[in-house]
Amino acid sequence: MLSDSMKLAHELLASERDIVVLHGDIHHGNVLDFGDRGWLAIDPKGLVGERTFDFVNILRNPNPSIALTPGRFLHQADIVSDCARIDRSRLLRWTVAFTGLSAAWIIEEGGRPEPDLAFMKIASADLARPL
Repeated sequence: MLSDSMKLAHELLASERDIVVLHGDIHHGNVLDFGDRGWLAIDPKGLVGERTFDFVNILRNPNPSIALTPGRFLHQADIVSDCARIDRSRLLRWTVAFTGLSAAWIIEEGGRPEPDLAFMKIASADLARPL
């Protein structure tokens, strides 16, 4: 699975589109209500890349136990792709690529990559589904 994820990451990076400045770590803990200033994203990584990439973490939040509730992940992918006007298939492909990288980091640190592998499996299975 990790090898397939790496290959997909190389394909996506070689064919990036809609290049923008990215936050790079957008998740529930990095979007805060600042009252009069409104909701703001904190702790940006300042990456440059495909706009779709920044939406991957939204699918994995607020935590794996909620995000992996049966049916939720793909429902969120539908909502995010529609609202952000991004290609759903490409969003799922970026999810496979990113969760593979995340799982590799976790394995390297001696942790348990099961949540990332679960996200990867759901996204991969949906991508393999006949249209």
